[in-house]
Amino acid sequence: MQQTDQKINSGNQFVENSAKRLVRQLLTDNYSRYYSLAYSYARNEEDAMDIVQEGAYKALRNSGSLRNPEYAGTWIYRIMIHTALDFVRKKKTEPECVDIQELGEGAEDSYEDFDLERAVKGLEESSFRIIRLYFFEELTLSQIAQLLHINENTVKSRLYRALKHLKICMEQ
Repeated sequence: MQQTDQKINSGNQFVENSAKRLVRQLLTDNYSRYYSLAYSYARNEEDAMDIVQEGAYKALRNSGSLRNPEYAGTWIYRIMIHTALDFVRKKKTEPECVDIQELGEGAEDSYEDFDLERAVKGLEESSFRIIRLYFFEELTLSQIAQLLHINENTVKSRLYRALKHLKICMEQ
């Protein structure tokens, strides 16, 4: 009986170690992606690095609770989003969008870029998050739905409403 318990414990330890190795590898491979996400919320390098460090710590600490290794990347990304949102709430500031001028090198009309940036900043947090994930992180609608734990049709409708809002803002 005691040998069986030892085998089970050693088997569980192996699973935890392999999950931790997987999480560590994904954190290393996708650092720039996590940093970019954190920076879009924090808007400064030091805070973005703190967010990534805290998110990585949470992911490694909780790697034993990872049930499906194939979703590890999404799981870590979700942790990073929640860590960034917690940071924003603590600072009591709204997340800012990525500087449009940084993204569109050689933008012809900086006034339009400024207007678009202001319009994106004016979105509700849920719509901002979907715009950010869809256009800047280039996730699919189903990946966004899985990441945010909402229905894919909800993602579509929020994306449509956000784009409609942006169009109206840009026409004014």
